[in-house]
Amino acid sequence: MTEPVDPVDTIAEAVTAVDGVAGLHGGMFGEVGTYLPGRRVAGITTRANVTEVHVTLDFGSDIRTVADRVRRAVSSIVDGQVDVVVEDVVPR
Repeated sequence: MTEPVDPVDTIAEAVTAVDGVAGLHGGMFGEVGTYLPGRRVAGITTRANVTEVHVTLDFGSDIRTVADRVRRAVSSIVDGQVDVVVEDVVPR
């Protein structure tokens, strides 16, 4: 029997598929993440009606454009407010 996919995994997959996103970011001290059975997904927190996504972008990407694309991608999966935090920029 296949384990059901957690919505956080779906969010992570959608976010990392956005052009310009280098990856999810766990925050300065690793404080941003969601604990699932036996593992942790860094860079995503959900509470009440807010989903917070922390990302690292590829250098040269337009921050506002990529953040908007991330917001739209996550909004297609969850209801409520989606906050996108750009934590870092890395070379491609």
